[in-house]
Amino acid sequence: MELLDKVESLKGRKRGSKRDPEAKKQLLIKATLDTIADIGVTDTTVSRICERSGLSRGMIHLHFGGKDNLLTAAAQHFSAQYYCEMDRMTDLGPDASPEDRVMAVIEADLSEALLNPRSTKIWHAFRGIASSNPGIARYSSTQDHRLVETLRLAFSEIAQQNGRDANLVDDATSGTLALMEGMWVNYLTDMQGFSRRRSVKLIRRFLCGLFPGKFKL
Repeated sequence: MELLDKVESLKGRKRGSKRDPEAKKQLLIKATLDTIADIGVTDTTVSRICERSGLSRGMIHLHFGGKDNLLTAAAQHFSAQYYCEMDRMTDLGPDASPEDRVMAVIEADLSEALLNPRSTKIWHAFRGIASSNPGIARYSSTQDHRLVETLRLAFSEIAQQNGRDANLVDDATSGTLALMEGMWVNYLTDMQGFSRRRSVKLIRRFLCGLFPGKFKL
């Protein structure tokens, strides 16, 4: 009797999710991202999304108004997941040094939680169509203001402490972001040979050159 109760409870939750508009939206977004990770954006058709999600074409139009808006919503969701995990991994508390905050961002970005086969395939797929889709471009840029300002603020504090040229702040911020993006490309092209430890060390070496004595190897 207990087993039967569990089965009925599961059925009830499943029926409830089918009636929940937000649950349907999330199901379509997940199906879209999973399909993109498997076969890329070009082959991610409405039919494939419907097949994967178990929902009809009508649901896509009802909740998103069409495939383009669904892709943008998927890009937004993917970006939100990235920054949610980034925030969690870089929460060092108010007493953390600016150097530690910078390295926390770099190590989080190159961690398995964020840099993995699924995430890199999705991110590069979105970057590939960003030039023709402003909505997707907004959520797939490495120049996102949150990431830029986090690094810029930390580098500003380091530059002030050292009495260094303020222009180094821009150089350090742009250079670090470019190196992080390059590591994602390297990972995508050679997942087996990619070394997270070596990649972090390379970026640290770059920062040592800009701020001697601040980022020790």
